[in-house]
Amino acid sequence: MKRLFLKTTASVWLIFLVALGARLGFAWNEQRKFPHDVLAVAMFSQETGSIAKALAMGKGFSSPFGKDTGPTAWLTPVYPLLVAGIFRVFGIFTRASFFAVVFLNALFSCGVCVAIFHAGKRISGLGVASGAAWLWAIFPNAVMMPFEWVWDTSLAALLGATLLWATLELAESTRWRDWCAYGLLWGFTLMTNPSLGSLLPFLLGWAAYRAWHETKWRAMKSALAAAGIAILCCVPWTVRNYTVFHRLIPLRSNLPLELYIGSNENYAPRAVWPPKITKERELVRYFHMGEVPFMDEEKRKALAFMRAHPGIEVKLIAERFVAFWTGLVNPWQAFLTADSLLVRVLLICSTTAALGGLLGIAALLWKRSPYLFPLAAYPVVYPWLYYVTHSNLRYRHPIDPVVLLLVAIAAASVLQRSSELPAKAGALGLLEERDGKS
Repeated sequence: MKRLFLKTTASVWLIFLVALGARLGFAWNEQRKFPHDVLAVAMFSQETGSIAKALAMGKGFSSPFGKDTGPTAWLTPVYPLLVAGIFRVFGIFTRASFFAVVFLNALFSCGVCVAIFHAGKRISGLGVASGAAWLWAIFPNAVMMPFEWVWDTSLAALLGATLLWATLELAESTRWRDWCAYGLLWGFTLMTNPSLGSLLPFLLGWAAYRAWHETKWRAMKSALAAAGIAILCCVPWTVRNYTVFHRLIPLRSNLPLELYIGSNENYAPRAVWPPKITKERELVRYFHMGEVPFMDEEKRKALAFMRAHPGIEVKLIAERFVAFWTGLVNPWQAFLTADSLLVRVLLICSTTAALGGLLGIAALLWKRSPYLFPLAAYPVVYPWLYYVTHSNLRYRHPIDPVVLLLVAIAAASVLQRSSELPAKAGALGLLEERDGKS
């Protein structure tokens, strides 16, 4: 009976179904709180929905804010194209389209269970694998995300987890086909969420280093081929951007604005109230100036502020660090004053997962695990883009599967040590008893 229970709880497909039920159940409960004629319009009224609408209407990849402002490189193309395809089938900004997008997001999110299960099984065995998958299945941040954000967030989480799994498998492969497929996976990822690209040199470099012991120079050639394929996947999009904007924009154009959002006159020592910089004002400027001149101006102002106020910038980076790992800049105060149970749950889960992930890194370091480097790269390398620009709970989501895997590794390490202590104590007592008799 015990064996059957353990086998059942370790079933990745059972975990997948539970995860799907949790996400669809949350979505069904939340959608009832919106008027029928408001739900889809409200959820699609952001950059992804606007670009997808333009694509579905035959206006090309353009107009990220609803108005006809012409071509854009605000986002990379994969997810807006997926949403545009849904619009063509179910209608633009309809409830049917919204539910189709939510269901697709839920499938992406549940797919993480499979990827993180197999990665965890290779690293630490079946117990850690099933533990990490179950954590993801019921993790509140992951349960709510498919409904809350019509964005690439859930797909990016799936890609982040799949990249880890693929990297671990690739390190033991000598087949060119596997390395080329890995390059294609990275190319698709870069065209979906370029932020994950910060991990490319670390994961690919680790896989090449591990393979070097077996195949020497062939591993280096394979790694270069994978990197080349990933870059080639981005070339058509980069060429399109250069043709349209007469400017080299490899992936996305909006980094200057993200930098300015986090570093602007509102943070100056003598900032006025109400704030001089607002989203509405920036959008008006975008409509009048056009995308490229607008981004050039945002970059100039952001860098000028950072040079003029280095002390404030350091403080802002520290605040973004806290916000990235807890959910808000002042998590304790927000927890005490929040009038929503969901907000408190998200704060607790985000902070606990971050601390557990740190313990997981420590456990791998203590064991001198060869898998320390690729796992630690996710929480150490990836967040820096958001420490420098600005932070949001959604931005952390692509690495949350790996953070929860580290939590499972930490929990397994604690359980292992706690089970070893009684055994050691018993053995020590037996030796003392023998010594006494002798």
